[in-house]
Amino acid sequence: MGTIEIPDGSLFGLDNLPYGVFSAGGARPRVGVRVADSVIDLATALRADVFAAPSLNPFMAEGPARWAAARARITELIVAGELPPGAVHPLREVTLRLPFEVADYVDFYASEHHASNLGRLFRPNAEPLMPNWKHLPVGYHGRAGTVVVSGTCIVRPSGQRKGPDDPAPVFGPSIRLDIEAEVGFVLGVGSPAGTAVPVGAFADRVFGAVLVNDWSARDLQAWEYVPLGPHLGKSFATSVSPWVVPLAALQAARVPLPGQDPEPLPYLRESEDWGLDIDLAVEWNGEVVSRPPYASMYWSPAQMLAHMTVNGAATRTGDLFASGTVSGPGRDQRGAFIELTWGGAEPVTVKGEPRRFLQDGDTVTITATAPGESGGRIGFGEVTGKILPARAEPFGVDS
Repeated sequence: MGTIEIPDGSLFGLDNLPYGVFSAGGARPRVGVRVADSVIDLATALRADVFAAPSLNPFMAEGPARWAAARARITELIVAGELPPGAVHPLREVTLRLPFEVADYVDFYASEHHASNLGRLFRPNAEPLMPNWKHLPVGYHGRAGTVVVSGTCIVRPSGQRKGPDDPAPVFGPSIRLDIEAEVGFVLGVGSPAGTAVPVGAFADRVFGAVLVNDWSARDLQAWEYVPLGPHLGKSFATSVSPWVVPLAALQAARVPLPGQDPEPLPYLRESEDWGLDIDLAVEWNGEVVSRPPYASMYWSPAQMLAHMTVNGAATRTGDLFASGTVSGPGRDQRGAFIELTWGGAEPVTVKGEPRRFLQDGDTVTITATAPGESGGRIGFGEVTGKILPARAEPFGVDS
């Protein structure tokens, strides 16, 4: 039988146990759980075919009772040192895959600090928040097919852009390529069309959380977003971390929201606290430039899900909805470079150079930790991506 040594202070101890999909030794991808610097093959450890699938979706669809039972059994095997032979793989020897099949993708705009900063940048002579912002979680429907796992390189997008002094739009690579540091939530159990998911049913539906980088071409976005909102400036790529931290691991991280005024309409009122004390860090070419605090978010994920379904929209196993950029009140807490550099007017120093937006060859890594039930911290792993040059020709055809 196999044992796993968990060092003191590990971000991946028994109070975490995040799920992912991995492959090792040429075998087909399958579901695993990370413990310290090891990955447990759950198909082998739990002798269940559902974990031999190349995504988490079949397991997530089984619902909260099954999630709890699997977590309890995994913990028992680790504590007793009874993991079967062949069930444990060193993390360094496996390849991590996209952990779930993304059914749909919705991105929200739930940080008051981020929304206010962008309002001041985009509408300097108007109120920073639009009239609806404090009445509902604003969001847009993204493109599920361009969600990629951490480590996937990002090709610089091309599209139309028009500067304020340009007589007409031009086509070309984005010159204001940006990031958005976010937390995403993965639906385990869907809901049928014509029904709504109340805020109190959040934990019955949502399997866990991931880190998200919603890459953003700000120049494309600025020209296209009126009147229907983000499109090509967002749809080219969204990166997610390979580990899904289950909601059961986030119980100690739950905190009240910072305060909502005016009081939301009844369908958005929470009887439980689903604010989350998650600390993010954004690295630009290996240098930490921002530490966004998720606890400052105005809208909770339970409210986001309730609003997303209140019109009767169906949800499915594998749906991903993200928080939008996480930003705090301080400059060093801003989760997007457009905020951090104030639209490029106030560059930040990265490796001794003034920087505004992403250049080809840049790498961005987002990490996060949260309080664990044992009194320590749990980790989300990381979501990272490197920027590659735009394709030589439009429509994806190289010369």
